[in-house]
Formats: sequence, structure tokens, C-alpha cells
Amino acid sequence: MSPLEDRASQVLKALVERYIDDGMPVGSKRILQDLTRRVSSATVRNDMVMLEEKGLLTSPHTSAGRVPTELGYRFFVDKLITMEPLTTESVGRVQHQLGADQTPHELVEKASQVLSDMTSLAGIVVAPKQEMSSLRQVEFLPLSGKRVLVILVLNEREVQNRIISPDREYEESELQQISNYLNQRFAGSELHDIKNQVLVDMRADKVEMDQMMQMAVDMAAKTFDEEGKEPECVVRGESNLIQMAEQGGADLLQPLFESFQQKKDLLHLMDHCAKADGIQVFIGQESGYQVFDECSMIAAPYTDSNKNVLGMLAVVGPKRMAYQQVIPLVDMTAKILSAALNPED
Repeated sequence: MSPLEDRASQVLKALVERYIDDGMPVGSKRILQDLTRRVSSATVRNDMVMLEEKGLLTSPHTSAGRVPTELGYRFFVDKLITMEPLTTESVGRVQHQLGADQTPHELVEKASQVLSDMTSLAGIVVAPKQEMSSLRQVEFLPLSGKRVLVILVLNEREVQNRIISPDREYEESELQQISNYLNQRFAGSELHDIKNQVLVDMRADKVEMDQMMQMAVDMAAKTFDEEGKEPECVVRGESNLIQMAEQGGADLLQPLFESFQQKKDLLHLMDHCAKADGIQVFIGQESGYQVFDECSMIAAPYTDSNKNVLGMLAVVGPKRMAYQQVIPLVDMTAKILSAALNPED
């Protein structure tokens, strides 16, 4: 960078940081107070004009000051940001909330809540897909009619209950026989493999399929048929975004809240994030989803012990968010959640 470009960058950095802090359009006098180098007010004004011409700043109609554009925020995040180190207290607070003695569902809930609480924005966590869960034990208990209560123990600690409706009514002794077979044959297998593997076993025997195998196929199809289901997406702190209405985004709140409820766009965007490496920062229209045009999202993956992505967590808020604080928090929370889900590491 030439000295002029370097100075203009420092002007932009000071303006963005000041605007993030107080939300008011920033004038040259305010920037002069924040700059570490001595320059004249006229020089700062000229730099601000140049930055506006480059599309990094804009002038609200009601003020002589300027505010960053999406392009200005992007340049700030990519080139100028100074990350604020997390305090020992902040790290300890997340570690306390995400203790390893919890089920994956509980950890996902806690991670979303702690992100919201510590940023005063919306915290989002996409839970691990069900197919990534491995079976430890399954039990079947007969209910009224054809209904059967399924008790699944997954991933060593997590317990799930499901009610299924098989093709016929089963006696308790039959259900015990099926659970014995499934536990002996498939303990430790991933859920999405079990239904297909029952059929493979059946064909491999090349003998007449006995009654027990018919029952096992029926029950496995009902119990382990998770194909096509969307992963769970937990959102906490939506009400924190009411501040966007105060910043002129009232018309955007309803579609944004509807998106949080339906979760379709969120899941698509988070799935896109999962295909990239490391922290992802989407500012305004960069997300590709109109409902997030006035928002920023900071997302990070959490992983298993082999660094395979299990899910994503994120913070969503207005474009005027404290990126220098939120990015390190999202990154650290993802690492702590990964460790909690893999306590043997």
C-alpha cells in the first residue's frame, strides 16, 4: 500500500469501529479523535470522499457523517479487523455450559443459548445429522394396537424414544427376539446403514427367509428410516434482533422471524457453510437469501475426532455487529462443542 492508501484504510477502520460502537453516522472530527497518526481534518474529509467514491462508505440523507456499506464491512473484516482476545471468564463460561457429561441434544441446545446470551444476537446450531449417530442398544415395547415404543441408546449416552406403527401387531416375546438380533448384529453401526444391512444379510443367507427375519426387516424399516429428514436446527435469541427494527429494519423482522421458524433457508445456508473450511462470514446480500439481506452471519463447523464436520453453529445479527468480538467467540464455541462431543480426545 502507498501511504495514502494506508491512511485511507486507517480512516475506514476507525469509522467502521466507531459506527459499530455507537450506531451513529461518523464525521471527520470523530475520526480524528480515534486515529493514531496526526492528520488534518481536511485530509480525513478527502479520504472519506474517496472511500465513498469506491463504494466503501455512504452518506445518510439526514446526516453529514458517513456509514459503512456492505463492501466497506467486507473490506474491514478481510483486511483491517483487529480481533479482540477472549477473556478467561468468557472461555470458562462456554466450557461450563458445554460440559462433556451431556447428550448431543443438550449440548446443541446449550451452545445455541450461550452464543445468544454472550452476543445479545441470535444463536443458531444445526445438530448432527441422525445418520451420523451409532447404535448402542435398541429395545421394543408393545403399546395399544399395532403401535410399538422404540427405545434407542445412541453414541454411548443419548437416549431417544420413538413410537412406530409396524405392518402388524407384535407380541412382547417377538419384540424381544427382534431386539436381541438387532443388538447382537448391529451394535456400533451407524443408523443409516442398519436398514439396508438387514436386507443384505437376508439375501446373503440364500435360504428361505424365516419369520424372525421378516419381522426384523419390518421393524428396521420403521425404526431406522431417517432418510430425507432435515437435521435439527436450534435457534435462540430471536428477540434480540428487535434492535434491527430500531435501525430502520422493521419491515425485515417478520420475514426473518418466519425464516427462523421454517428453518429451510437457514439449513441451506448452513449446509453451504459446511462445505467450506473454517469460519464463514456472510454480510448482507452475500448469503444469497433475500431474507438475510440486512443481516450478517458468522458461522463455524464443529467436528468429530477425525475432523469430519458434524454440524454448524452461527450467530446472526445486524450488519452493524461487533465482528472483532463475535468471530473469536463463534470459533472458540465450535472448538469447545467439538471437544464435548468427543470426550475421549
